[in-house]
Amino acid sequence: MKGSLVRGATTDDARLLHTVKPLRRTIFNRVFAAIYAPAILTLLYYHARTLIFSATLVSFSATLALLFSDLVLAFMWVTTQTFRICPVYRKQFPENVEKILKRSDFPALDVFVCTADPYKEPPIGVVNTALAVMAYDYPAEKISVYISDDGGSALTLFAFMEAAKFATHWLPFCKKNNILERSPEAYFGSNHPCTSESEKIKVRYCDIDDVLFIYILEMFFNQNQGT
Repeated sequence: MKGSLVRGATTDDARLLHTVKPLRRTIFNRVFAAIYAPAILTLLYYHARTLIFSATLVSFSATLALLFSDLVLAFMWVTTQTFRICPVYRKQFPENVEKILKRSDFPALDVFVCTADPYKEPPIGVVNTALAVMAYDYPAEKISVYISDDGGSALTLFAFMEAAKFATHWLPFCKKNNILERSPEAYFGSNHPCTSESEKIKVRYCDIDDVLFIYILEMFFNQNQGT
């Protein structure tokens, strides 16, 4: 899907996908770089000349150290200028996508959610990520979500088994109410209108936490019984 790259464009164009506008401070950044660069080159030239004509080992070592440090600092400064030479302000208009493409023409998306250690990355957080992606305002047949669990944890598997049940309620709820905060944790943690339907959904979401807690207790109990 191609966007519209327009510099200085206005939002009057209903078919515009995004705009790219150079920031006003760009000229000042470039003037500063033009002044600063010769100063750095002059300093490096001075160190190199001093190094060549050093009469003692002490002065040679000191000048070499200064030259090396200034070369490192100069390299760091040059690499940061790539972000300052042409800073831009971007604005997106996702609401215009359907004015350009039919939903049936949307490209297929494959989303990979990766996790490894359920104790360092709580499964409920990974579940929230997957549910948020699944609730995207995107054709269901065009989006696929894959979970990559490098640790092969039974806890993560159990969490997603419970999440699959919850998704049958959460996804229709998001679509029906046009929810923008599609992560359950983010939605229920924000100030959203409280309705009987949302309260029921919240209870179902909290049940996942409770079930996971019980499952963890059972795992520890079984491990202790085995030892």
